[in-house]
Amino acid sequence: MKMLLALLGLSVMLSAAEGGALYQKCAACHGLKGEKAALGKSEVIAGWNSAKTLEALKGYKAGTRNTKGMGALMKGQTAALSDADMKVLADHIAGLK
Repeated sequence: MKMLLALLGLSVMLSAAEGGALYQKCAACHGLKGEKAALGKSEVIAGWNSAKTLEALKGYKAGTRNTKGMGALMKGQTAALSDADMKVLADHIAGLK
């Protein structure tokens, strides 16, 4: 039982670290805490829950979200992200304060 809890704890720590690493690319436009409107045009993402962020990331990757605004730029930013990456990133953004 202790081994399982230790593995779960390690998994959570790795996910958090991975989310922070993935977010570094985002921070240039969105700010370290998600507090900026990217390029003065986007919504501030601080305060978004994981589900909202995940939906947005998937929409950008698919090319179906904000096609006349920041969608083209974000499509490029999300192109290399796997579904697992997007989930970890969304969870990280939800925890920004």
